[in-house]
Amino acid sequence: MIRRLFFFFALACALLTACSDNDSFSTAAGNRLTFSKDTVSFDTLFSAVPSITKTFWVHNRTSDGIRIQSARLERTTQSGYRVNVDGTYLDPVGLDFEVRKGDSLLVFVEVTTREGSAPEPRLVEDDLIFTLENGTQQRVNLRTYTWDARRITSLVINNDTTIESTTPLVVYGDGITVQPSATLTLRNTTLYFHDGAGISVHGQLKAEGCVFRGDRLDRMFDYLPYDRVSGQWAGLDFTSTSKDNELNSCEIRNAWEAIICDSTSITMTNTVVHNNRGAGLYARNSAVVLSYCQFTNAMADCLALHGCEAVVDHCTLAQFYPFSADRGAAFRFTNTNMPLLLLCTNTLVTGYEDNVVMGEVSDSTVAFDYRFANCILRTDSVPDAERFKDILWETPKDSVQGKRHFRTVDEDNLYYNFAIDSISPAFLRDIGRR
Repeated sequence: MIRRLFFFFALACALLTACSDNDSFSTAAGNRLTFSKDTVSFDTLFSAVPSITKTFWVHNRTSDGIRIQSARLERTTQSGYRVNVDGTYLDPVGLDFEVRKGDSLLVFVEVTTREGSAPEPRLVEDDLIFTLENGTQQRVNLRTYTWDARRITSLVINNDTTIESTTPLVVYGDGITVQPSATLTLRNTTLYFHDGAGISVHGQLKAEGCVFRGDRLDRMFDYLPYDRVSGQWAGLDFTSTSKDNELNSCEIRNAWEAIICDSTSITMTNTVVHNNRGAGLYARNSAVVLSYCQFTNAMADCLALHGCEAVVDHCTLAQFYPFSADRGAAFRFTNTNMPLLLLCTNTLVTGYEDNVVMGEVSDSTVAFDYRFANCILRTDSVPDAERFKDILWETPKDSVQGKRHFRTVDEDNLYYNFAIDSISPAFLRDIGRR
């Protein structure tokens, strides 16, 4: 019995001592908090668009508890930052917290910046200040760059309209719809499309010097900006009522189906179509003229012509889509339901697979007429050699083939520069897009 009583007495003392240790708080000048980050940085944001949530830890690694007399934002509500500490949002005055020895607080930070008047991104920062009971002040810097943008939501173009803007356009909702009777002219403008938004053309689109891309300016991972991730927005859809569409010196990237042409006509010059979840350009029963264009890295075909009348000249078609091994061809052409008339000259067609050029006869009763001249083609299947003139047939055994044609193919960081490298035979023979 005495032994049992002694055991319970020792246990009670231990518990009391533990509680006493946990509940003891010190105002010693040397007691300070430690932070998992001393700076919380966001990627560039558009004004009035909420950021993602970032987190950091506040640790007490001292031998005593620490009381935080006040946790507050230095600029209170002026900077647009919102802070939640341990499940509680800070008010402008600040809140107090206790951090027992060996314990931690999790801090969540978001920001929605206000619109300003500067044409370029501007820095918006604030300090999260922790004032301890001993009078010590410790700070964590919060910083982001914000960019004023013009918001467009479900815009319908009923009359001839020209848009030229040095301010970014952020497109929401159903995107932009060009009615059959209207022409939309875009010049020297960058359009950032929110998820699901795109441009539907029932009339006419003329674009020059424009960039079409998704609106995510942040990163999926530290090494990977969302701008290098496909499937960010809907793409450009040219319907059968549209006609004489033109894209000159433009870039379309990171869409689902980048460009769809159904029973229409389009001319593209010096234009890049890159990194799309569906096709780069899918054209059906359309008149297509492509000069000095680049179609690269699509989960479906980079360029697909189904029953079209098409000219492809000085283009680069390269299929190195990184997000799926079940990728399409670099170049596919068929006579599906419609005659095909194709002339392809001075064009480089390459990719990962041994055969990235797919000519397919879908209907033996419909014309299937094509010609290739002065091209580099990666294919092991040529059904009619007479249709090919001055062709350099690329194989995996060639010293310069596939990725080596180009300046940069960085598969680790998903960064690509498809300019023709000087070591490539395409450079010497004036093949591909310059």
